[in-house]
This record gives sequence, C-alpha cells and structure tokens, in this order.
Amino acid sequence: MGYIGTHGVAALHKHKYSGVDHSYVAKYILQPFWTKFVHLFPLWMPPNVITLIGFMFLVTSALLGFIYSPRLDSPPPRWVHFMHGLLLFLYQTFDAVDGKQARRTNSSSPLGELFDHGCDALGCALEALAFGSTAMCGRATFWFWVIAAIPFYGATWENYFTNVLILPVVNGPTEGLMLIYLCHFFTAFVGAQWWAQQFGMSIPIFSWVPFLNGIPTYQAALYLMIASGVIPTVAFNIQNVYNVVKLRKGSIFLALAMLYPFTVLLVGVIVWDYLSPSDIMGNYPHLVVVGTGLAFGFLVGRMILSHLCDEPKGLKTSMCMCLLYLPLAIANALTARLNDGVPLVDELLVLLGYCAFTAFVYMHFATSVIHEITTALGISCFRITRKEA
Repeated sequence: MGYIGTHGVAALHKHKYSGVDHSYVAKYILQPFWTKFVHLFPLWMPPNVITLIGFMFLVTSALLGFIYSPRLDSPPPRWVHFMHGLLLFLYQTFDAVDGKQARRTNSSSPLGELFDHGCDALGCALEALAFGSTAMCGRATFWFWVIAAIPFYGATWENYFTNVLILPVVNGPTEGLMLIYLCHFFTAFVGAQWWAQQFGMSIPIFSWVPFLNGIPTYQAALYLMIASGVIPTVAFNIQNVYNVVKLRKGSIFLALAMLYPFTVLLVGVIVWDYLSPSDIMGNYPHLVVVGTGLAFGFLVGRMILSHLCDEPKGLKTSMCMCLLYLPLAIANALTARLNDGVPLVDELLVLLGYCAFTAFVYMHFATSVIHEITTALGISCFRITRKEA
C-alpha cells in the first residue's frame, strides 16, 4: 500500500516551498558565505547528494562519540571535540546550500524539501549524541535530544497548518547550531571536565545564582536552553497555529491531536527508562537516542508528507506505527518486578530490537515515498532531471 494517493500526486505537482528566516546572523553573516560556498559545487551535482553528504557529517560525529565515550560519561580526546564542532559547522553549511543548489540548477522539488527535513529530523539524535560526548552528559543526553526534537516537531507542526516555515530572529538552525559548534570548539581548549564541574565554578559570575550554581554545568545548560529556547519557540509555534486555525474556523483540538504521537513517544520512552532494571539511558544512551530518533524521523516525515500532499488536517493514525514496539518494551521491563529484578528478555536485546524496528519502519517509509514521488513527478532522487520550459 502506497503513502501517496491520487489527490496527493496532484498536490505534489502544485506544491511550492515557502519559508522565511528572520535571523540577522543568517541574513548578514551566513547567507553571504553560503551564497559564495554553493559555487564550489559543480552544476551537475544534485542537491540531495549535498544534503546526504551533510547528513553523513553528523553520522561521523556520532560515531566518534560512541568510539571514544561509549556511555557518554568519560572525556574523549580534545581533537574529538574539535571534530564535533567542525562536522556540525559543515553540516549546517551543506544543509543551507542544498536549497541554493536546487535553485541554481532549476531542480527544486517537493522531494528535496522532504529529503532535507527528513535528514534534519534524524540529525537531532545524531548531534545530541555528539554533544553528549563533548559535555559528558551520560543519561542526560536523552534530554538534550528532547530539547532539540520539541522545537523541530513544533516548527513542522506549525508549517503543516500555516504552509509557511517561519524561523524567528533567534532560531535553532542558525543561532542554535552556531552555539553548539562553538561549545564543541570551546571544549577542545578547556577539556570536557569543564562541563562536569559545578556551574558556579565553571562560570564564576553566576556563582550567586541559587540552585544553578551547585549543579553540573551541562545540567545548568540544559535548563537554560529550555528556558531561553524551547519554551519561547513552542509558544511561538502554538500562537501561530492558533491564529491560522481560528482564521479558518477550524478546530484547535484537531490541530493539537497532531501532537499526540510525539507525546506518546516521549512518555513511552520515559516510562520504559523508569521501569528499566538495566538503566537503559545510563548504560545504552546511543541505542535509546538512535531508536527514538528514528521513530521521531518517521513522525516528522509523515507530517511533512501530509503537508506536501495537502491532506486534511488532523491526526494521521499511520503515524502511530512507530510506537507499536514501546508497549512490548515496557511490559518486558515490568516482568522484572515479578522476577527478582530480572526481565523476561535481556534489555540489551530489547533495545537492539527497538532500533531494528524503528529503522525498518523509517526505511520502509523513506524508500517508498522517494519511489512514489520520483515516479509521480518524473524526477530522480540523486540525479538532476531537467525541467521542461
């Protein structure tokens, strides 16, 4: 069964990407650089290849973190921090110029939008693992993924209803990524132990701040990111969706229903970790974040496809496919309560199964949709197809 119907095919032919970036950093600093950088790529190079290369930078960064800090609680060599920063900078650059290459080669398409944002969704998990390596976050790495995933999902949800991707003056893809790769570079000089000491010692001017001054620096950074980035961004998304739904005399409850699968994903993983006799987030942070990141990628991809195909607004039940494994994992963790702390199935095997399941669901979606869109539009994913005048 395909993901795109007849109406969806017609909508794909009419779809035009619409986005606005209000960032002054992007406008006055990065855009001039990206405009020149794109000319390094030959005109025969497809934009999706640039997107994929940028994505592989994040894969490499996450692998470095795993090799040198398997539980993300030990300091890797300082050159690893520098590589994390460089690879993230390159990812941001390639992610920005793929669209410019598409316009430069007259090869823009809905597939490019889906491919780009799909890689970005998976990138949230990969960069969370890289940052967990730099800041020695351990089990808290999952929460750094959460604070990256929430604004990303919120922006996708907003775009689904408003039909315009609006990036505010300070946003994650620009200032957020810049802050993170500067943190990587900074850590290459001061060492990862800087993040483990008390916040009041790491930044003495904040030593007077109650509560924050006595907690690890990486934990203080988590709270500050939530307060300064996540909460304002989500409030911005909700306000924009509410205004559009109200203007169109739609139902805000149908709009909020689109948040249900993502909420269930977060709650399910948190409950699993709480019941886990093996401390899955502490002992296997990479597996937890990768498995959950793949499920998240499926949710985001399904919502983007609904936007591209102009589907009726409301919950898509097929989005819940990626959640079917979680009840089994939670039930297995509960068996440990009845068996002297030993689960029915070893949780490492359950985690590996979780990653395999979410990878299968995501890859089936990705490969099927790429095939359906390329067939419908008469284009190729990794080859430039000249459009007729």
